[in-house]
Amino acid sequence: MKKWLRENRGFLVFLLCFGVFRTAVADWNPIPSGSMRPTLLEGDVVLVNRLAYDVKLPLTDIRLLPLAEPARGDVVTFSSPVDDARLIKRLVGLPGDVIEMRDGVLVINGEVARYEPGQEVQEAVAPGRTLPAWRTVEHLAGRSHPVQALPQVMSRRDFGPITVPADHYFMLGDNRDNSADSRYIGPVPRERLIGRAHHLLISADISGNWRPRLERIARRIE
Repeated sequence: MKKWLRENRGFLVFLLCFGVFRTAVADWNPIPSGSMRPTLLEGDVVLVNRLAYDVKLPLTDIRLLPLAEPARGDVVTFSSPVDDARLIKRLVGLPGDVIEMRDGVLVINGEVARYEPGQEVQEAVAPGRTLPAWRTVEHLAGRSHPVQALPQVMSRRDFGPITVPADHYFMLGDNRDNSADSRYIGPVPRERLIGRAHHLLISADISGNWRPRLERIARRIE
């Protein structure tokens, strides 16, 4: 065993450094579901900056040093406060914000989001099954990003108003009627934030023929 360790110590040090890098500096996150459509698609792999907000002790949620404040509109990876599953959503509510939704319209601190006219598309929700979807751009508090609604899907389109607790953040999926977000799991504590997703690395059509989506490679996440 000692001989094997001596002969492979370089490789073992590489694995250790690589593990520390992935758990403390930068990581990648595959997108398995459609909760962030149309911004992120199933089969996208996103690059996550783990130093966007805090320096953490590797392999833990222990914050060693705060670096920056999470911002409204960031696309964030985090551990669910319900079951520890890794999720990726858009941060819409900051600590102290009053959040509500009325018939799918987001309201933050009394400011009502504005939506562009948008367009109807056919959204694949299962192999061989599509539903009408409405895609538009949401404008609120100086940030704009695409969102999607599925009118035929039962979803929580009305809630609040609720006040986001101190050191917590309110997350929503861009695919508003197909997302297990803070409407269901509650606001997310800061220590559960993993990092900010900022670019796509690669993308493939995993629900179809696995063909690479070359046009999405290295695309910036808005």
